[in-house]
Amino acid sequence: MQTNTSGNYADLAGKVALITGGTSGIGRVTAVALAAAGAHVVVMGRRAAEGEAVAAEIVRSGAKHGVKGVFVRGDVTNEKDVGAAVGAAVGMNGVLNFAFNNAGVELGNLPTTEASAEEYRRVFDINVLGVLLSMKHELRAMAGVAGASIVNTSSIAGSVGMAGAGVYVASKHAVIGLTRAAALEVAGQGIRVNVVSPGGVDTDMLDRFTGGKNPQAMAWMNSMHPLGRIGRSEEIAAAVLFLFSSASSFVTGHDLKVDGGFTTA
Repeated sequence: MQTNTSGNYADLAGKVALITGGTSGIGRVTAVALAAAGAHVVVMGRRAAEGEAVAAEIVRSGAKHGVKGVFVRGDVTNEKDVGAAVGAAVGMNGVLNFAFNNAGVELGNLPTTEASAEEYRRVFDINVLGVLLSMKHELRAMAGVAGASIVNTSSIAGSVGMAGAGVYVASKHAVIGLTRAAALEVAGQGIRVNVVSPGGVDTDMLDRFTGGKNPQAMAWMNSMHPLGRIGRSEEIAAAVLFLFSSASSFVTGHDLKVDGGFTTA
């Protein structure tokens, strides 16, 4: 396989990608970036109106390449829904080349002494079981596909402790562990599995975490990143496209931190 070192990711054109949690934020921006590079994209999510809007945006972004964009309504904790989304992706061009398992939920301000089994199940079902079920079906579909690549979304919380967010932190640590195990299982098939760990990123999820861009909370969040600011969804999308492309052909089982130096400080 020829390695792409140009950075324009032309080798993504004509390939098929599946994105879970793709109706907003990082997932939506990544879907549009893939389409601009010429990839066909299936987006899975629970919100129909937003999903159909993203599918239309995918088609517009990839118009010069004749890109197809499809929304599949589903829940990553439901194995039938996951299988249907993977089937829709394979149905596009007879193959699944890439998958970005990005669906997730946050949970903060919950001390360990107040954690509940219900909240644990909710967070782990979406953040961990969702990744497990997605990879289960994606990897089956990728068998024999040259250059196939999966990227899972963890977080800086997957590498550090955060007071008041123990359940969320544990779930993101688990995603990294699942990624590394899967990478070893399929390395011999030439399939790569990596994880991207964003720092604070300007998304709806961060708004919920900081109380709707509360000035004091945002100033604190910016100060936690040595670069002096939180990230943009486009910066995470660029990392995902790199991990899909042949520019990263010797990278697997890796936790790529895109965090403005948060975990370095």
